[in-house]
Amino acid sequence: MDRLLPLIGSFGILSLLAVGGGVAVLPEMKDVVVHQHHWVTSDQFVDLYSLGQMAPGPNMMMVTVIGYRVAGFPGALAVTAAFFLPACALALFANRLWRRFEGSPWRESVQRGLAPLAIGLMAAGVVSIAEVATRTIPSIALALVVLSFLLRFRVNPAWLILASGVLGWASSLA
Repeated sequence: MDRLLPLIGSFGILSLLAVGGGVAVLPEMKDVVVHQHHWVTSDQFVDLYSLGQMAPGPNMMMVTVIGYRVAGFPGALAVTAAFFLPACALALFANRLWRRFEGSPWRESVQRGLAPLAIGLMAAGVVSIAEVATRTIPSIALALVVLSFLLRFRVNPAWLILASGVLGWASSLA
């Protein structure tokens, strides 16, 4: 139980801060999980995030793995509930309130104000992952190749993540 309370508290707060999706809280999640509690290393955090992007379902299921790593099956359940339930409840409440004020002039203003906030938070998440994932010349080159593919072609990012993982695995054998 002494491990579950910090997990529930940390991921419950992160849940409520996830404006724009789970990626928006990646920098704070990394700080809490890697630097404050030392539940995983920076490299493990990036690996979990990458796997979460490829796995079916919500891309932030990586939190379940973190909970499992810290406190086994009870930790996995506690973290999953703490991360997803508060955000779901808040979204349900906000949606009902949002519909109630349909046609209100301030509603469009709020929506316009939240868009740059969500984009900025997601960009901060990308930078947070990139800081750990691109520490060598080959990893920077790979990141630039992947970025160019994403900008030029309509390709599922999961294929690029998988190809990058295979390339990294192959290079570790050499």
